[in-house]
Amino acid sequence: MPTDTDTAATIPRSTMQGQAQRVVESRDLFCGATEILIAHDGSIYRMKITRQGKLILNK
Repeated sequence: MPTDTDTAATIPRSTMQGQAQRVVESRDLFCGATEILIAHDGSIYRMKITRQGKLILNK
């Protein structure tokens, strides 16, 4: 069982490939900010937490 100090935890359910999935807490990604930039495959994406607490990902 993950604790508050864990930044990532492996959950015991299987994926299509038979491997466990990693869970990362959004608070660990955002570190108090409401918006982060993610570099992926040569592009920059913006992930934002809305006022309602939802996540939005834009290219």
